[in-house]
Amino acid sequence: MTIVDYAFFSSTHDRSAHLRKDDAWREAPGELRVLVLGGEHVATAREGDGLGLLWATADEAPDGEWAFLGYRGGVRYAAVMVDRVPAELQPQSLRMIGPVLDADEASTAVHAVGLARWHQNHRFCAACGQPTQVYAAGHERICPACGTHHFPRTDPAVIMLITDDQDRALLGRHPSWPEGRFSTLAGFVEPGESLDDAVRREVMEEVGVEVGEVTYAGSQPWPFPSSLMLGFFGQAASADITVDADEISEARWFTRDEVTEMTASTDLLLPPNVSISRALIQDWYQGPLAGSWD
Repeated sequence: MTIVDYAFFSSTHDRSAHLRKDDAWREAPGELRVLVLGGEHVATAREGDGLGLLWATADEAPDGEWAFLGYRGGVRYAAVMVDRVPAELQPQSLRMIGPVLDADEASTAVHAVGLARWHQNHRFCAACGQPTQVYAAGHERICPACGTHHFPRTDPAVIMLITDDQDRALLGRHPSWPEGRFSTLAGFVEPGESLDDAVRREVMEEVGVEVGEVTYAGSQPWPFPSSLMLGFFGQAASADITVDADEISEARWFTRDEVTEMTASTDLLLPPNVSISRALIQDWYQGPLAGSWD
C-alpha cells in the first residue's frame, strides 16, 4: 500500500541546529520572521477566503520565550511562546488550520507547537523542583539550581488500520465520542516494547482481535501535546470483537460499501483530514471519502 498525503507528514525546513548555541541564530544572515503562539494556538491572518499563519517581525513580537526554528528559502524563522495569543492576532488551533496550510508552513508550525507544548508543561526541574530556563534556542531547558539539562520529549504512539481476510476495516469509537464517530485504533508504546508488538497488544487489549502481520505505513508528528504517531497496517488473525469498554465503547468491521453509504448519510463520521488515521482509512478505501469531523 502507498499511504496518501496528510498534514505534518514531511519536514521541509532546515533546522540549522548548529546555530542554537549561544543564540548565534539571532545574528545570522537573512530576514527573521516570528510566529507568536501559546500551546497549540498560533497567530493567524486572513488570506483570501481563509486563514494563514501570521509571521511578525522581531520588533512586533510580544514578550515571551523564544525558540529558533531554522531556515526556509534563505529566511530565518523563530517562535515567541506566550501563555495566551492575544485576541487581535486571531489565535487558531494548529490541528484545525493544519489541513489548509501548505507543506512548508505546516512543517515550521508543527515544530513550533511541539516546542511550545513542551515548554508549557516543563517549567520546573524534575530533579530538584526549581524553575528552569530556556536554553539552546528553545530546544532545551536548564535548571540553574542543580544544572540538570531537560530536552523536549516525544511520546511514541502506534495507530493502525487492521483488516481481516475479507478486506474489511476495523474501526472503533471512544466512549467520549458521539454516536457514529469511528476511527482507527491507537495507543502508546510501552517501555521495552517493539512497535509491532505495541500494535498487536493495543488491538488485543482494546477489541480482543489477534493481529498477525504488521506493516509500517508512515509517521506523523502530533504535538497535542507531544506524540509521534507511527502508522501501521495490520492483518487480523481472528475476527470476533470484544471491546474493553474503557478506551473503546464500540467497534466493528466495515466494508467499503458500508463506508460509502454511511459517510454519505453521515451515519459514519470519520477522522479529520489532518490526521494520519484518516490517511490510513483513505489508503484502504482508495476513493473519495465523505464525512469528517473537527
